Amino acid sequence: MAFKKSADSDEGSSNVSDESTDIESSDLGEDGSPKYHQANPETISEDALQKDRDFRKKLNRDAREVVSKSIHKGVKLIVHRPDYGLENQQEYANLSKELMPIVREIARKTLPLLEHDISSEFARNHYYGSKFQADSVAYRDFRYFSKKRPPSESPSLVAGLRVDESASMSAFGRLEAAKRAVIAVYEFCQICDIPIMVYGDTADVSKLEQMSIFAYTDYDKPDSNDRFRLMGIRGRSNNRDGMALRIIADRLTVSSQQTKLLISISDGQPKAMDDYTGSYAVEDMQQTIAEYERKGITFLAAAIGQDKDVISHIYGKERFLDITNLKEFPAKLVRIIARYL
Repeated sequence: MAFKKSADSDEGSSNVSDESTDIESSDLGEDGSPKYHQANPETISEDALQKDRDFRKKLNRDAREVVSKSIHKGVKLIVHRPDYGLENQQEYANLSKELMPIVREIARKTLPLLEHDISSEFARNHYYGSKFQADSVAYRDFRYFSKKRPPSESPSLVAGLRVDESASMSAFGRLEAAKRAVIAVYEFCQICDIPIMVYGDTADVSKLEQMSIFAYTDYDKPDSNDRFRLMGIRGRSNNRDGMALRIIADRLTVSSQQTKLLISISDGQPKAMDDYTGSYAVEDMQQTIAEYERKGITFLAAAIGQDKDVISHIYGKERFLDITNLKEFPAKLVRIIARYL
């Protein structure tokens, strides 16, 4: 997937194209596979292209503002809005075909509960409250109570997925497992009308691009073709986890939804040039998590690599998901998200 020069970055940073080849809107067929359309950039109006450029510039401005008051100040950052092509459509069809029946089944069971929950005068899954929910004990997360919902309060969720795109993700089937999980979550959120953002990140692509963020889909500008952008996820270089978490968490804080869930999919501990590693990086991540939890963000870490103990230590056992079986990862992650509805 190639990126071209653009004017949406600051001085000293590499640039990304504002000119991208777009594909007409696609829908899924009855079997869950996408219906294809030929690439035809002439059908995209200049107004639509300008809106895409403006949105990309906004993402860059917002991200740089967020990190300007952190230890990542001065790190050269680019937020990309990846392109997609026919090869991405085909990969999506191949990976999603066997996932969609599972996703639809989970959604089928979830939607009636969601409808009931919205109409209920009690909000479920709280650590304390006036009504004990015996069926919640099985989850062992101490959310055993429900409490009276104020008249204006309604259950709602926005989900954010952060995907580590460090080079090691290319090993041992982790990359495909991550893509399958992202597809499952994305399609589940589409069915259940849950706002979703999926961002990938890597560090040290070049001296002029020390941090790269890939905005595959964003709840502020949903596009049915974003499902094909997701196939651009790949192993690239290093990982500056704390910076990525800060940018994504801050995006979630401005959403209007009541529950703001950020799940990080990663296979290793943070490591980026020059000295972002070890206790220094761990402390940054833990401080970022604590800061944004105070702002209402719920963090979960899905560990799919060899550094599971380190990731558990960084996030804390209560936020840690040990993904031992990569084949079960997509369905497991969808069920976890459904738990927060």
